[in-house]
Amino acid sequence: MRPSVCDVLIVGGGINGTGIARDLAGRGLKVILCEQDDLAAHTSSSSTKLIHGGLRYLEYGEFSLVRKALREREVLLRSAPHIMRPLRFVMPHDPAMRPAWMIRAGLFLYDHLATRELLPGSTGVDLRQHPAGRPLKRQYARGFAYSDGWVDDARLVVLNAVDAAERGATVLTRHRCIDAACVDRRWSVVLQDEAGRELPIQARALINAAGPWAAQFLQEHAHVAPSKTLRLIKGSHIVVPKLFDHDHAYIFQTTDRRIIFAIPYECDFTLIGTTDVEHHGPVGQVHVDDGEITYLCNQASRYFEKPVSPADIVWTYAGVRPLLDDERCNASAVTRDYELDLRPEPAPLLTIWGGKITTFRKLAEEAANTLCRHMGVKPVPWTSGALLPGGDLSGWIGSPISPDKDIARFEDAVARRYPDLPAMLRHRYARAYGTRIELMLRPDGLGAEIAPGLFEAELHYLHRYEWARTADDVLWRRSKLGLHLSIDDRARLARWCDVRWR
Repeated sequence: MRPSVCDVLIVGGGINGTGIARDLAGRGLKVILCEQDDLAAHTSSSSTKLIHGGLRYLEYGEFSLVRKALREREVLLRSAPHIMRPLRFVMPHDPAMRPAWMIRAGLFLYDHLATRELLPGSTGVDLRQHPAGRPLKRQYARGFAYSDGWVDDARLVVLNAVDAAERGATVLTRHRCIDAACVDRRWSVVLQDEAGRELPIQARALINAAGPWAAQFLQEHAHVAPSKTLRLIKGSHIVVPKLFDHDHAYIFQTTDRRIIFAIPYECDFTLIGTTDVEHHGPVGQVHVDDGEITYLCNQASRYFEKPVSPADIVWTYAGVRPLLDDERCNASAVTRDYELDLRPEPAPLLTIWGGKITTFRKLAEEAANTLCRHMGVKPVPWTSGALLPGGDLSGWIGSPISPDKDIARFEDAVARRYPDLPAMLRHRYARAYGTRIELMLRPDGLGAEIAPGLFEAELHYLHRYEWARTADDVLWRRSKLGLHLSIDDRARLARWCDVRWR
């Protein structure tokens, strides 16, 4: 039975929408979240997969944003050690780009703008001796190392939705909001599912977390003129067979004074990105173009001894970032900060403008505080010390030490409890599901192997608890198994999903 009356209806199942749903549900409000496609189907699964302060934003004077993001890094790392991890970055020094003193000054600020307890500070690196120097051209003899974090972005979205649902929220994927109007100081909303069936909702407040569609939603469905303007900036990434064996990532300065990252990815690959290109087409139709591929290959090849070629690419993805238009000409310089826009009358409408994945929890907390105060609900923030589903490892390992050590101890505990599981499967399950592995592994075993390393038990879990409905939901968002499976394997899974889940 789907409820037709709620306190808050949230439109948008990306990181901001699910984060707000989780926060509000944890405060006892009755929440419904609708998403027109799958959770994290667009921008929120198309990031560079980093929890970071944004070192390059210092160059644009975004000190407040960087400080806010730096404060959030360790909060997030503690909240979900199974899907996040500390990551050490190496920046080879190219004197033609920026002088060494400028980089040292920037890294000093980066180390000290917020308190660090888990992450080590920056250092100089002799690339002639350091393992990170081996894949690089010999001309790069020195560099700098600093710390940030890595995250499975799509799973972060899903876990926020799971937590929201377990706290009482209703999550409706593949439900489009087709109309929203104020009637008697409430929002009268009509949702429509894939089959065209309509679901009427009455809500005390409406939150527009539609990301790149935020302005369009206001104009076409909520019948409200937008107060802000968005710059839609496409960020594209390429994935190639792994270019190095060590566990550090690279940050490369580019010839246009931007930066790109080269990050260890899915054991066998290297992720390279991102671009910053104005997007002028339909928001839902985003693709990597040839110019971006050439750009990423050329910039990476300036540093790696072995050139990166378009022929090496095994996968690409792109997303549209909804950035607040601050009238800067350079797309790379447009702020990544967010604004909350509350229209209180005749019924509360809160629109989320902008944002980045690292600050989602803080954004959600501020949005919940703002709405609660207006609705007469005492704002009691709670998420700063809360763990995401699967992230409380204490029942398996005892008292936590640090996220990276804790997840390694947890993997050892999983091996002891499930000794018959293959090692690679144990590793993937531990890093994807954390302690929720107990919900997934049924007493009757893993079930049939639908594709290599993908068993019925996992598919049933994803369908029941994580709203997976198609093969793409499983292969590219709940996991990245699509990178590891053949075309035939993926087709076989698609047929299985069509039979079982339709």
